[in-house]
Amino acid sequence: MSELNGGQILVQALLNHHVKRVFCVPGESYLPVLDALYDTPIATTVCRQEGGAAMMAEAWGKVTGQPGICLVTRGPGTTNATAGIHVALQDSTPMILFIGQVGAGIREREAFQEVDYRAFLGSTVKWVAEIDDPARMDEMIARAFQTATSGRPGPVALALPESTLSSLAKPKPVPCWKQLETHPGDDELHTLTQWLQTANRPLAIVGGSRWSEQSVTDFQQFAEHWQLPVACSFRRQMLFDHTHPNYAGDVGIALNPSLREHIENADLILLLGTRFSEMPSQDYQLLGIPTSSQTLVHVYPGAEELGRVYQADLPIHASPDALVKRLKTLKAPAQRNERGSRVSDMHDAYLQWSSAIMHTPGDVQMSGVLDCLADQLPDDAIITNGAGNYASWIHRFWRFKHYGTQVAPTSGSMGYGLPAAIAAKLACPDRTVVAFAGDGCFQMTMQEFGTAVQAQAAIVVVVIDNGMYGTIRMHQEKTFPGRVSATTLANPDFAAIAQAYGAPGLTVTSTEQFPEALEKALQSSLPSLIHVHLDPEAITPTSTLKQLRDDALQR
Repeated sequence: MSELNGGQILVQALLNHHVKRVFCVPGESYLPVLDALYDTPIATTVCRQEGGAAMMAEAWGKVTGQPGICLVTRGPGTTNATAGIHVALQDSTPMILFIGQVGAGIREREAFQEVDYRAFLGSTVKWVAEIDDPARMDEMIARAFQTATSGRPGPVALALPESTLSSLAKPKPVPCWKQLETHPGDDELHTLTQWLQTANRPLAIVGGSRWSEQSVTDFQQFAEHWQLPVACSFRRQMLFDHTHPNYAGDVGIALNPSLREHIENADLILLLGTRFSEMPSQDYQLLGIPTSSQTLVHVYPGAEELGRVYQADLPIHASPDALVKRLKTLKAPAQRNERGSRVSDMHDAYLQWSSAIMHTPGDVQMSGVLDCLADQLPDDAIITNGAGNYASWIHRFWRFKHYGTQVAPTSGSMGYGLPAAIAAKLACPDRTVVAFAGDGCFQMTMQEFGTAVQAQAAIVVVVIDNGMYGTIRMHQEKTFPGRVSATTLANPDFAAIAQAYGAPGLTVTSTEQFPEALEKALQSSLPSLIHVHLDPEAITPTSTLKQLRDDALQR
């Protein structure tokens, strides 16, 4: 085999691992890689800022289950990318970041944009290394794919010195990565089966990654046969059909009081695939730490997580996929009236909670916006969002019906919705993709709308504009009522920005205008943006700013 330069070996390795697309902001530090990509079928999505590129790669990992690939330059490029790395870490998403680095011969002099990536990224990734020898490129990249996907998935970073990318070596191809699976033991499965059979008030809470469309379908059938109510953890609502009679609601911010009561009174909790961190656990108050008052079964693919926060009565080291494959082979126990009634009561409580009519101040009613979307969007439409109070409307009122229809950051990262929507549309070009963003959230990454236009990713972006950092303002009014500081935004005409890119930009100032705007956006072959002007008082589905302020002043 003839010698290739390091950049060519890297790209050949990506082909060996069946990579179809990379996300990048170009840099002179990895020009040999960009040149090698020129002659391959790998699609290259050129982004505007490394944070957006990394979020796209992370979202690609969420949607496909394959590691998202991000290429960035040294120094500032990498520091920008850490926003997306953090999402991949907390959301347990497979992702690989390739970083251009200064030449090996000038390291340790603080050369131009030099960073010690092992020190800088050490606690934010599963593994970080620097490839000093192009002959080891295949070996190191194979390890990166296995590390990013095994156990609890997450981000991996590989630094690429310019000297490595330009030097010649013979490739040493490695076969495509394979998903390493961890299966439940027979004894664990037997105990779980017994406990599920005898429990009077069991409840499953599903979340995390390492799911598939098949395992979601199979678990829904298992829950039905075993009379098991199922709730979804924060921003993992697409793991159970909300119209299924066993669905109990989402365990996230602004938890349904009825669901909270059922969780607290359960005699058996099955945490399946989720770490059950701060947001779903209601600041770690919903279950006892380190031991729970409920009998607790915790199923997780990463051994390091079991026992780290919750000392479960039955920890099971297995992925959701692997556990569900075993569960589907179990014979369902005899039906019990009290279990069936409880399942029905919990689903009815969810339907009531998610159907409540919320009238808020102003001419735009978010309930009407969501009703319109529910009428016009197909059931398999992908919904993305970043962070902000606007997302509470999605969490509570949108009914997810299929796996793979939600791409949202459990890390609570602002700016995520737009880049995530771009990646989702590129991964699933035949699906409708709608990104929700607040005005503050959108402006974190709004330059990536240009990426969407250039990549011909025909997404619909709904910008909810209330002229403030709404979530922070909400907390500000609760804690320091009437003392508005650093939360007000002077915003541009977002529709005009979309138009400046040559794409449809539509403005909505009343609920009645939204259906026509949505119809035009959905008919466009280009990315489109709907600028929704929301009254600042409509801060949450149930509260106004004035109510929050008055309540705080009375305390």
